[in-house]
Amino acid sequence: MAKTSTSRALRPSYRCAECGWQTTKWVGRCGECQAWGTVEESGVGAARVTVTSAQPVTQPAIPIDEVDVEAARAEPTRIGELDRVLGGGLVPGAVVLVAGEPGVGKSTLLLETAAERARAGGRSLYVSGEESAAQVRLRAERVGALAPRLFLTAETDLGAVLGQIDAVRPDLIVLDSVQTVASAQVDGAPGGVTQVREVAGALIRVAKERNIATIVVGHVTKDGSIAGPRALEHLVDVVLHFEGERHSRLRLVRAVKNRYGPTDEVGCFDFADGGLQSLPDPSGLFLTRRAVPVSGSCVTVTLEGKRPLLAEVQSLVAASALGTPRRATSGLDSSRMAMILAVLERRCNLRIGNQDVYASTVGGVKLREPASDLAVAVAVASATIDQPLPPYMIAIGEVGLGGDIRRVTGVERRLSEAMRLGFTDAIVPPDSGTPPEGIRAWEAGNVSEALQSVSRLVKVVRLEQPDEPQERWEPQEPWEKW
Repeated sequence: MAKTSTSRALRPSYRCAECGWQTTKWVGRCGECQAWGTVEESGVGAARVTVTSAQPVTQPAIPIDEVDVEAARAEPTRIGELDRVLGGGLVPGAVVLVAGEPGVGKSTLLLETAAERARAGGRSLYVSGEESAAQVRLRAERVGALAPRLFLTAETDLGAVLGQIDAVRPDLIVLDSVQTVASAQVDGAPGGVTQVREVAGALIRVAKERNIATIVVGHVTKDGSIAGPRALEHLVDVVLHFEGERHSRLRLVRAVKNRYGPTDEVGCFDFADGGLQSLPDPSGLFLTRRAVPVSGSCVTVTLEGKRPLLAEVQSLVAASALGTPRRATSGLDSSRMAMILAVLERRCNLRIGNQDVYASTVGGVKLREPASDLAVAVAVASATIDQPLPPYMIAIGEVGLGGDIRRVTGVERRLSEAMRLGFTDAIVPPDSGTPPEGIRAWEAGNVSEALQSVSRLVKVVRLEQPDEPQERWEPQEPWEKW
């Protein structure tokens, strides 16, 4: 019989109240989550001796090719964009952690998911720890999530939640949220590290033993990371982040961790009065249709996971009345924007040092990948000389400090999406491959060459559209400086 023994000497213990990180001495900053002032003394670690011996197995090990995989087949949630992110649906016994800022729509989406499972013939249990049953019932009526086999309860005690699971015997459990439920067997306030671990551990054990798909809602901290111990993210099978601006209709669901599917997919939803609607083709939300082109507007194609999305970058350059000109961004990385402005002034002789520069995206989309750098640079140049860009033109590429334009991934996929939406010309990095039929690629090695390509494209537009009304498209000579 195999035996192992471990012992620990008597010594003080300190624990981070945010993430549960432990240390033997007090420090001002947590070594795990880097939070200040959260490390507190958690008592003295008592001396202990543990002995572990081999026990009878519950099920003998079998060859891997004889394992039945049918029990692990994903069941569709009947919400297309959520199924896309999950990799086909919810796997029985899987535990999914959904995190997002307050008011972004987590509860609404999960209530609709529970209702769809109930309508498909399953039994769903929605446990609300933040709202009363009547409040959840009103929301369900508003978004059309009423179903006879959808059971609702408002509980904050772990024992009561487990009792409800025994009584209902559901196929899907939704707990909203894990920080509001506490166990009477464990010390600590609801939402603390010890309580969150106990509640999550109990739900995971029930989900695995009974093959119940479980979705747990988690709070986020000020910097957007999931609150509570990091062990919670390691224990669950799937971690989803719900993103979206409070004043925007667009909502994005990203898979940060997924044991049953890809982690590079993104689900898009339209947050309206009637609930969340799947957006299989959301590019139209990020573009502005105008009768007359305006300066400072350029379209790019960003990849959200594997999905190409067209996004519009707008810029405004105006004389500054302050000693230090303003640099304001919305939907763009401010530090990367500052770098692009420095490249334009140093490499392209664009005098914007004494100008206020404002840049934003349309529709609330956030552009994080470097492939949007060139579109930002071209939009700022257009706003500086106050001349519009050629219609139906996009710009794709990463800008380096030397002014060079670097290649990005998925250029062909991006160009195909732009062509599908009616764009005919694209400024791309060198050696980007053969463009799809129907769209012209103007290769540029640096930002100056990209602006020269815009100038040449202006002449092409003049020749191809001689009858275009002047008030609709009348580019002027400032583009010729490049």
